[in-house]
Amino acid sequence: MSILTDKIPVFPKPLVAGDRIAIVSPAGYIDPKHVHAAVKILEQQGWRPYIGEYALGRKGTYSGTDTERFQDLSVALKDPSVRAVICSRGGYGAVHILDRLDLLPVGNDPKWIVGFSDISALHALMARKGIVSVHAPMTKDIARGAQDPDIACLFDILRGKKPVHSFPASRFDRPGLATGRLLGGNLAVIAELIGTPFNVMLPGSILFIEDIEEPIYKIERIFYQMRLSGIFDTLAGLVVGQFTGSKPNANYSCVEEMISDMVRPYSFPVAMNVPFGHVDHNIPLLSGSKATLRVTIGENNSLVSW
Repeated sequence: MSILTDKIPVFPKPLVAGDRIAIVSPAGYIDPKHVHAAVKILEQQGWRPYIGEYALGRKGTYSGTDTERFQDLSVALKDPSVRAVICSRGGYGAVHILDRLDLLPVGNDPKWIVGFSDISALHALMARKGIVSVHAPMTKDIARGAQDPDIACLFDILRGKKPVHSFPASRFDRPGLATGRLLGGNLAVIAELIGTPFNVMLPGSILFIEDIEEPIYKIERIFYQMRLSGIFDTLAGLVVGQFTGSKPNANYSCVEEMISDMVRPYSFPVAMNVPFGHVDHNIPLLSGSKATLRVTIGENNSLVSW
């Protein structure tokens, strides 16, 4: 089974008051205070969050062994009373359990998966199954509460509302209009999935990318891999989020300048400096949904999921 960009995406059921939400840690360990603070916010929304058995554990840099992390996710995904799974944080480690998660019958009862960064591996899993998930802030940011616009947007999505995002233009943008499957996530994570059943860089898709603490030359290396793999030949559009901590080098003043050079031979629209990634203003994106990207000159750009 592979991801098909022309499949009709399956949206999990909207959350209603009283629904259970699992908080799990599929990758790195988390400071428990962030999880407990997020639990209070979720309870204020009328939901019933619970913390996975191993979600607050620690084994090296991970929250637990591969088996423990898989077990928390497996329990949540197979429990019909659980309607959403919020990942406590990213880090590294979700790829360790991707093959085992792939064997679970997640398509029989789709649930919302929420997170970003390393959780991009789980979004790739859900996209492979044809299920929409939410690339969005996790527990540390959820603790800010619904007065934060991005957290309010996340809660609206979980209740069934599809987001309409508007954001400022960048001087590195390339104007145009694109419609396709919105797929992507953390660039380092999804680049490692090229050539696997979980590849999200697919023909006809609108690819969204972000990263943190990666030198420009390493990002450029991934872009050459994408170019040589023929990925740019078939993309419908590109949405470039925040590349936090990437510093200028002798060749480029910023990541956006390098990306602009790399995609110059192609014609798809490109939106740069979009507010998502490892930053406080991290707009939720409906990974796997159909979407329309509009990039203009001198006006705000827009990304609409439907």
